[in-house]
Amino acid sequence: MAERLAYIKLQPARVLDASPALGASQELLRLAYPAAEMLWHEADAELAARAAQDRALNWWRKLRGASVGRVEALPARPEVDLLWSNMALHACADLPALLQAWQASIAVGGFVMFSCLGPDSFIELRPLYARNGWGRPAPDWWDMHDIGDLVLKAGFADPVMDQQRLRLTWGSPESLLADLRALGGNLAPTRFAGLRGRGWRQRLLAELDTLRDADGRLVLTLELVFGHAFKAAPRLSVAAETHVSVDAMRASLRQGRGTG
Repeated sequence: MAERLAYIKLQPARVLDASPALGASQELLRLAYPAAEMLWHEADAELAARAAQDRALNWWRKLRGASVGRVEALPARPEVDLLWSNMALHACADLPALLQAWQASIAVGGFVMFSCLGPDSFIELRPLYARNGWGRPAPDWWDMHDIGDLVLKAGFADPVMDQQRLRLTWGSPESLLADLRALGGNLAPTRFAGLRGRGWRQRLLAELDTLRDADGRLVLTLELVFGHAFKAAPRLSVAAETHVSVDAMRASLRQGRGTG
């Protein structure tokens, strides 16, 4: 995402990093816009604590003059020039509402840039879970084109969507499982609602071990969806039927003769 910032001419004065705990983008944003005021917002309390601790540990930013502040909620008025969200949208339960809130927070001429997991992420886990009756390993994430449509409906202009597939490998099922948990766990509404036992974990590790390729590595596919869009000036709504008085028409005709 940071590489794509070079294609955008706007130099934002205020940048809002939405859900920074998982995005880990603060240094990249600082390098891209060293003079900008940096804000961040994290809706989840646990993730907000993690993000705050990370910023407290990086005390040397203050020595460099970095201005970083937390906002308790997304601004309800257009206050920021760039709203940045790295790897967070796929965890949102109401994507249309969130995009609307983003649009309201961005100043006219500003832009949003985001990334998230796509529907083809972890496709190797689907048959594994299905044959064991474990439900879905992940939610039904939004398709790239559907997200683009939602961005337009939220009031943004000129959305640009892209996607990329990555092939990730691990040496052991334990390391694979640890990385999946670091991404946030299984958010599928149809996931198993109860507690799993030790026997289930051993069975899961054994099943994950079947994902090895010809080189003996465990393989999972990750689909990344990228998007950015601008906030244009609001357009005046035009009614299907307009009423003009005779006096107004006469005045318009007299003005036209005077300038003709």
